[in-house]
Amino acid sequence: MNPGVRWLVPFVALLAAGCSESDEPVYPEEPDTSAMSTEYDPTLEPAAAALPLVPADATTLEVTDFDQLRLTLGFGSLDHDSPAPERARFWQALSEAASLSTGLLRPVADELATYDFGQDDVAWEATYAGGADGWVLAFHEEAPLAAVQRAIRDGVGPLAGAVLDIDRALVTSAPPPEGEDSWAAIEEVVGLVGQEANTTYVERACLAFDTVFGEGMEEQLAEAPRAALKSLDPLEGFAIALGTDLATVRLGESRSDAFDRLRLAEVMPAIRPEFGAGFARGVADPSTGRLGYDLQRPTAAVELIRDQHLPFAVCGD
Repeated sequence: MNPGVRWLVPFVALLAAGCSESDEPVYPEEPDTSAMSTEYDPTLEPAAAALPLVPADATTLEVTDFDQLRLTLGFGSLDHDSPAPERARFWQALSEAASLSTGLLRPVADELATYDFGQDDVAWEATYAGGADGWVLAFHEEAPLAAVQRAIRDGVGPLAGAVLDIDRALVTSAPPPEGEDSWAAIEEVVGLVGQEANTTYVERACLAFDTVFGEGMEEQLAEAPRAALKSLDPLEGFAIALGTDLATVRLGESRSDAFDRLRLAEVMPAIRPEFGAGFARGVADPSTGRLGYDLQRPTAAVELIRDQHLPFAVCGD
């Protein structure tokens, strides 16, 4: 089971499609982040739970909820003691699902087998980068944490030099930051997470035009797309939550440019893979700053995120 008590629920379907301003999308219920603190809370959705463990200097965060993936892929009861073929089927299915990680511990699975634990004991995983690089593993409560401690002491794979918090069933690549020095103390970030998802990506900045569309492409823009770029409001960060069939983008509350950002993929230079290969039939809600998409092909969406080919997140002119 998960650390603490955390209900795993499937993504709620969007009930509207298209991108005209007359659409009235119905989004997954907005998570309550008003009670968020700088203390780690294992009952929160993993991206929200990870915030106190991420140094303030980091600029990106990737969170993969393996328990949610087990549930949505039909392996809800799978754990370390499940038959090896069933565990192998799960990891094969995950390779085609919306996941930003294939498991930090899997490359050293054979070594960890001698300690009687492995990636199947991990509930969720987070990695952060930018001004600070590191990772977090949240283990199931029943995981053999004494064995985890031995593997850390023996320097097995990525666990070399890691820090184990037995009380919270957490392993971190470095000592966690003090509360006020973490992402949990950054109000703008807190408002971007909290929705159940298979995987979540958070960026604390907008994306440069050349990063999104290719080197030198901004200089070649025609008048119409250049005007669209100039109409955008500043963007200080965004989050993407990928579920089984849906993707939710958060840009921050009260985005008067929500529809403009939604349409950028249609008017800007083409990218590969095409944005529509991963994200399709977008809708926008300016009041909450959310964009909703049908998740066309999870692996394409993950590739677009990895390459930062995300038109809606481009910096304005």
